[in-house]
Amino acid sequence: MEPEESIVLPHKPKATYTEPQAEEPQSKKGKEPQKPKKPEEKPPPALSYRYVPGQGRYWKSHLVVYLNGLILTQDGWYNAIDHLQRRWAARNVSNRPALLTYDRYGQGKSQPDPADKEYGNTHDIRESVQDLHVLVKEIWKTKHPEEGGARSRAAPLPSPPEPQLIFVSNSIGCVIARLYAAAYPGAVKAVLFLDSNIANSDLVSIFPNPDAPGFSPADLPKDTTIRDLRHARSQYRAFFHPSLPNPEHLDRRNIADLLPHSDKPPLKGPKEKKGPCIMVVGHDPDTFAEEGERGIMHVHKSLTNAFMNPAWAKYNEGLTSLTDKDRTRGPYIAKGCGHFIQRDDPALVAELTEQLLEMLKSASTSSATFAGVPR
Repeated sequence: MEPEESIVLPHKPKATYTEPQAEEPQSKKGKEPQKPKKPEEKPPPALSYRYVPGQGRYWKSHLVVYLNGLILTQDGWYNAIDHLQRRWAARNVSNRPALLTYDRYGQGKSQPDPADKEYGNTHDIRESVQDLHVLVKEIWKTKHPEEGGARSRAAPLPSPPEPQLIFVSNSIGCVIARLYAAAYPGAVKAVLFLDSNIANSDLVSIFPNPDAPGFSPADLPKDTTIRDLRHARSQYRAFFHPSLPNPEHLDRRNIADLLPHSDKPPLKGPKEKKGPCIMVVGHDPDTFAEEGERGIMHVHKSLTNAFMNPAWAKYNEGLTSLTDKDRTRGPYIAKGCGHFIQRDDPALVAELTEQLLEMLKSASTSSATFAGVPR
């Protein structure tokens, strides 16, 4: 397994640090004060990443980037990558892209974003998109295998063009994938959406408000009570509301405004008129409901099945409209998986990634097969 490395992104400001001035003893007071020390400039904090080299012509043109959610960090993809490499090795696949995982600023082993201090100790998701763009350019510039072999120190070759990107994304990483494709048209060749975050909702409002005019207890599942409903709304507000702080200081409050719909705007593909290939996969509703009831939230599974799962399924259905009909697959259900599909079934994620690459080769979904269960 390739080791994790760190990288300083050139667009980030340098940090400054001034050593605290020790208070002078009483006996020295009244004398000429000491000159304050000049701030010491420190290098920008670094991002943690892991780069897995590819082989053949795909290495020279494509890069698979794994996009984390808020909770699981880059190491949550390692088992899926291991499965993917074993699949390739078993069939002696010699034409494969490089793979990149990373932790966003303030996440996992990456340090906090140095620009946060200038903006109320926070940043929004558009900055995360920009950070990813700079990271991709830096990784491609330093790791990309250039034509003719290794670089010559005497006569360095020019920097290679930017890669054709394949995003494998989970949760809010799916939101980043969509915003990246919008910000950098043509850069993204394919996206695998693994249980995307419902970007246009605070999740609390998916459950009916028992205090709203017109609410009727008859709208609830028969084995639940208004008290269960209030508890569900309270737990989703406490754990998932966009206004809540998180370790990476990512302000999520404007995401619903940036992406108010699941089915538009369409993703823009490379130079040709058609959009990128996409594959949409959602959690197993039964598994998700069971985990919500047994886990720390203790949300009644009947409420999850009555309100949250249908809303999530509808959102996933919308995602399939983000590209041309002949370049989309799904939505599918990852059987036995909760929200973190890469954790619950890394072998499936490896299979899906490989199928996504096959979709790129054929530019059509007709030749690909899927072992999951269609909705």
